[in-house]
Amino acid sequence: MIPLPLEEIARITGARLDGGADPAAVLDGPVVIDSRRAGPGGLFAAVAGERADGHDFAAAAIAAGAVAVLATRPCGAPALITGNVPAALARLAQEVVARLPQITIAGITGSSGKTSTKDLTAQLVERLGPTVAPEGSWNNEFGFPLTVLRATRGTRYLVLELAARGAGHIASLCEIAPPRIGAVLNVGHAHTGEFGGIEQVARAKGELPAALPTAAAGGVAILNADDPRVMAMAARTEARVVTFGLAAISARPTSPADPVGPIGPAGPTDPANHSSTKAPDFAAAGIRLDDLGRASFTLLTPAGSAPVRLSLHGAHHVPNALAAAAIAAELGLGPAETADALAAATARSGGRMEVRRSPAGVIVVNDAYNANPESVRAALEAVAHMARGRRSFAVLGQMAELGDESRASHEEIGALAAGTGVTGLIVVGKEAEPILDGALARNGAGTEWRGEAISVPDGPAAVAALRGRLADGDVVLVKASHAAGLERVAAQLLSQPDLVKEKAQ
Repeated sequence: MIPLPLEEIARITGARLDGGADPAAVLDGPVVIDSRRAGPGGLFAAVAGERADGHDFAAAAIAAGAVAVLATRPCGAPALITGNVPAALARLAQEVVARLPQITIAGITGSSGKTSTKDLTAQLVERLGPTVAPEGSWNNEFGFPLTVLRATRGTRYLVLELAARGAGHIASLCEIAPPRIGAVLNVGHAHTGEFGGIEQVARAKGELPAALPTAAAGGVAILNADDPRVMAMAARTEARVVTFGLAAISARPTSPADPVGPIGPAGPTDPANHSSTKAPDFAAAGIRLDDLGRASFTLLTPAGSAPVRLSLHGAHHVPNALAAAAIAAELGLGPAETADALAAATARSGGRMEVRRSPAGVIVVNDAYNANPESVRAALEAVAHMARGRRSFAVLGQMAELGDESRASHEEIGALAAGTGVTGLIVVGKEAEPILDGALARNGAGTEWRGEAISVPDGPAAVAALRGRLADGDVVLVKASHAAGLERVAAQLLSQPDLVKEKAQ
């Protein structure tokens, strides 16, 4: 946070000072919404949530060194009183950005992969200068301005993640911190229940390229060449368009011996994956996956090529890496440096394709932070690759916020899980039961799948069901929307050695 006196913050946010707040006191520390993270010189934004009211922790934040509390009512502590805390944070963040003209802002959106791509991009851009990026999925009306407010006069780059649950949300975030570079990863079925359909999702995601500066002013829209809905956004922007993806790989000169691994439901050379015959500006050739699903490939860019080996698990990270490479290239990182940074990059945000081996020898894939049809498909395919020659189990919970598409989408995931040949499918919770229906329908349709599919009410029951089934060497995927709380299942699988009773068959 750049240093600002409380009286100036009050003017910027339209708040009034209360509780003995000193107008001359300078705020130069962290701006937080969790009182446990309050620190010297900071500001605690009190938010009333479902389980707790931040106003009740105002005194604790001040005791920890916070200068004041941003609140909606007097709270017995030095405070800035406002009618709308998120709006006040947005105005403050917008002012901070305006006072830091040296910063270049890159924004990333999409139905899936935003956080992983943001983490990759940040690790590339950090090689160019001081960079601020969100912690985890801080991409909404609270997390977005809080991330921006971490910028200081030494910051050179802001890598931001933009989420939306309705029309206008991304446009509003772009007003807070106007991006010069904007990347759209994909348009999928996440949150279609809130948007009203996938075309509405596409219109909302398109608010990012629409908000970019013109090409003459340095605006760059980075679009996924494999997604026709994303490519259609080129018509909504006056920025220069740069593409990434796996489409039309054959248009690039590659060695005939380079195998291209499967990405998504079809391989990248499948015509179903092509949105044009022109090769993307940033592409991958010779994709290979190791035993744990980590991809290696040749990064193809307008400035040259370089070999890449990712440490992230799952072929779906290849397009994420290409988007990150495109952003970094626009900021001045060359192909060799980009490849080196991608190889060194780690999964900074938890619960996203975390692969660990338990003391009992079970490989646990914790991807329980969030779920939508596209991300569950990617996770199942990654686990199918890891499990070649092993037994595999999928513990799947609900995919939230799919609206009218919910039942059909869950049934399709069940059929897909069966199609990947999982040994066992454990469906958790009533909302996820259509996954079981989809799997059993496939099992009864004369297919070769002979796996077991069961339904359990909650996470503890899922762990109990696995106790009698797991063996040393098995692979277990845990995947659901965050509300399902299945990260606790992954934690128990990693901490309970008595789950395994026998060697793998």
